[in-house]
Amino acid sequence: MKKITRRKFMKGSLVSGAGAAIASSFPGSTWSKVLGANEDIRVAVCGFNGQGGGHINRFRNIAGVRVAALCDPDRNLLNRKAAEFARRNEKVETYTDVRQLLENKNIDAISIAAPNHWHALMSIWACQAGKDVYVEKPVSHNIFEGRKIVEAARKYHRIVQAGTQYRSDKGMYETIDYLNEGHVGKIVAARGFCYKRRASIGKVKGPQPVPEAVDYNLWTGPAPLEALMREKLHYDWHWVWPTGNGDIGNQGIHEMDMCRWSLGQELVAPRVMSIGGRFGYDDDGATANTQIGVLDYKPAPLIFEVRGLPRQTGTSSMDYYKTIDIGIVIECEGGYYAGGRGGYVYDNEGNRMKRFLQEGPGQHQDNFIDAVRSRKESDLTADILKGHISSALCHMANISHRLGRHCSPAEVRKAIEDRPLILEAFDRFQQHLLANGVDINQTGVILGPWLEMDPQTEKFIGSDDYGLHRFANELATRNYREPFVVPEKV
Repeated sequence: MKKITRRKFMKGSLVSGAGAAIASSFPGSTWSKVLGANEDIRVAVCGFNGQGGGHINRFRNIAGVRVAALCDPDRNLLNRKAAEFARRNEKVETYTDVRQLLENKNIDAISIAAPNHWHALMSIWACQAGKDVYVEKPVSHNIFEGRKIVEAARKYHRIVQAGTQYRSDKGMYETIDYLNEGHVGKIVAARGFCYKRRASIGKVKGPQPVPEAVDYNLWTGPAPLEALMREKLHYDWHWVWPTGNGDIGNQGIHEMDMCRWSLGQELVAPRVMSIGGRFGYDDDGATANTQIGVLDYKPAPLIFEVRGLPRQTGTSSMDYYKTIDIGIVIECEGGYYAGGRGGYVYDNEGNRMKRFLQEGPGQHQDNFIDAVRSRKESDLTADILKGHISSALCHMANISHRLGRHCSPAEVRKAIEDRPLILEAFDRFQQHLLANGVDINQTGVILGPWLEMDPQTEKFIGSDDYGLHRFANELATRNYREPFVVPEKV
């Protein structure tokens, strides 16, 4: 992975102002169309019940870009959004099936904001069809998928941007350069925080009706075609494993990426473990709403914390760590940086030393379009490889959690007694839950195993009595449903 410094970032900103069978059906799959400087780039937006609406607005406001098509398996959402275009007298084509969209030779790029389980396959199919790709975070639903997007982008010479928009924040380049230049001493830990309120999604007694306007087969895609076992189809897919990755992979991927960037790590971590659970209510969600994930980089670890419950029962405010509820804290020998959307460097007594401003993460789609025109992946601030590695860290933490066992707090403390940074995080974890009426001495907590990873192959390695590494590698991919298969060979 190439390191982009503040200087390179600024220079670039000034200059710019279905598998093999499916691939063979796309005539543009083996060549890159070179767009003229004055030629409109025609973008299709896929999925817009959430982030996709923002994608539409952003691309519509970039000179020389036209949103030419929309795709969503929910016809109500599709028709509603198409009506907005009609009121503006803007022509737009509509699709419910992304495969039909990709056959359209007049589309240059697609922007993907579908649920997580669709991100990789849409990206790969688009690369095979000769389209460039902007794909939301996390870029994949599992580790295997992310690597396959990278391979497809390189094989078909596509421009593929990950939706980690803080990579387009000039202020973050200044911050990370400052820290890595040693002004606050060596980095001793990178901490990421996603303290974001998530209420119960409810609990149903049986299968729920799928909205009539939704093509559920297309919506489900690569995931198992199972009965809907939650109140809402949309959005709450984040909190079940077949389609989502919990908040560590939803909001947390942004902070995970900034932490890894700060540490200068260009591969996945060599070891991972998780402590967590779903506390405070009994609902149809499966992902952790309170979690500590440890990505055991050397010499400084990345420690990530998720909290979905409030500061205490009866309030709506959230906890914070050194002023941060959603963001990063980079701890150094002589102080720390706390921020994300801008922030401050503090000394060890908490006195502010230097301020960094947020500068331009909203320009992330602009950066993508600039690279589409230049045909240089090096012009991207968040090339797909960066997005894949940071997404994979989230998946690694979740895999440890899913392979964990219920333990008492005493057992957890014994497992981490030689790691004071993790122990301190666990003490705060326990106090937070007590403030919400949850006593883990009674409920227990899921202690995930330490899992060893080969960063080069992105495979879990090692042997143990329970075959945990074999199970971990099984969770690093999935069984795909025909014809929605992420191929081994892209």
